[in-house]
Amino acid sequence: MRVCVIGTGYVGLVTGVCLSHIGHDVICVDNNEEKVKLMQSGQSPIFEPGLSELMQGVIQAGRIQFTTDLAAGVEHGEVLFIAVGTPPLPTGESDTRYVEAVARGIGQHLNNGYKVIVNKSTVPIGSGDWVRMLVLDGVAERQQALVGSGGSTVTDIQVDFDVVSNPEFLREGCAVFDTFNPDRIVLGSNSQKAIAMMKELYAPIVSREFADDQSLPTVPVVVTDLSSAEMVKYASNAFLATKISFINEVANICDRVGADVTQVAKGIGLDSRIGSKFLQAGIGWGGSCFPKDVSALIHTADDYGYEAQLLKAAVTVNQRQRMIALEKLQQVLKILKGKTVGLLGLTFKPDTDDMRDAPALDLIENLHRLGTKVKAFDPLVSQSGMRHGLSNVIVETDAERLADGCDALVLVTDWKQFQTLDYAKMAKLMTHPVIIDGRNYLDQASLEAAGFRYVGIGRCG
Repeated sequence: MRVCVIGTGYVGLVTGVCLSHIGHDVICVDNNEEKVKLMQSGQSPIFEPGLSELMQGVIQAGRIQFTTDLAAGVEHGEVLFIAVGTPPLPTGESDTRYVEAVARGIGQHLNNGYKVIVNKSTVPIGSGDWVRMLVLDGVAERQQALVGSGGSTVTDIQVDFDVVSNPEFLREGCAVFDTFNPDRIVLGSNSQKAIAMMKELYAPIVSREFADDQSLPTVPVVVTDLSSAEMVKYASNAFLATKISFINEVANICDRVGADVTQVAKGIGLDSRIGSKFLQAGIGWGGSCFPKDVSALIHTADDYGYEAQLLKAAVTVNQRQRMIALEKLQQVLKILKGKTVGLLGLTFKPDTDDMRDAPALDLIENLHRLGTKVKAFDPLVSQSGMRHGLSNVIVETDAERLADGCDALVLVTDWKQFQTLDYAKMAKLMTHPVIIDGRNYLDQASLEAAGFRYVGIGRCG
């Protein structure tokens, strides 16, 4: 099938490359000329494991193009994905200006032939009908422009399209894997024709043709209305964020009563009704999805006269949790003014270069406010040369440089590489060999044998 993906961020680029890999003819559109030139040269503008290799393969196969020309993309695609960002506004609601611009732009360039316009961006509930209205507004603007130039009448442009909500459930750092091995595919539309085209598009993925384990049953396809599909995305992320906040709340109680949250999490996670995922206590959730989606759902509830108290509590717990590492540093080092603290990890999660709403940013800001010298080492950020606008922190190039002269280390991001560092050597380089394990990720016994004082989150001993 012919596909157009508009927006080449984490979702758009992964979607475009993976759809091309399974055999579709894809054009990716972005309004950033430098970014498009970079992609045309075969380089990915984002770090995502496995993406660069796939991207180079489909470019060589001639199944993907990159352009700034929206008209060319709209003309090419039978299926048009809107995959632009919807960042949070200060009010908590989503900033949908980019979706609006793209929807109008699609309408201004729609040609003859049936099109399926797919909302891949995470948009407020009810946006499916809104996008349809904006597309029609774009068509009307084009008609008026033609009439004004004397080149046509208002009846000359005929369009035929449907809107589908197809929320993404991609985890940064695992986005390629998640595309080929999804738990489910959600399709929201009132058009059977549009649903049939989307099922055809995803058929190789549904049949597990490109899955790591091709013996698994076919991928469940959930077909629903537009609003329910949009709600599935928000409800999924809100539940996962709440689950993390819950275990962090339990961890804080464990700290006070002498229990070990890692053992508690293991015990409750074996309950099939609960499950073990997202029960890792630590310094809170961040990134581009959880904070934005939870806030947007709270804002939607407020718009319709309902106070989402549980979701608001999850946000409050998370905000407080980001200060836990700071509190533990104060308990161990007492006065932080004049001390040096090293952060192991900067990104909000491993295997990504994304620092949007990363807990490390809050930690850096507050440590600096208290007069602490802050250093950091991140396997990706340190090597990339891109400091993401970081201030008040010295970014070191390796873990031993980080440890040198530090009064304490804080594990912020659970990068796999951090389990195999030479901690014995690092401890000798430090003024005070203390480590705050902000993810309960490291082995306490090994660190203590290496000479560290180990402090976890919600862990006894």
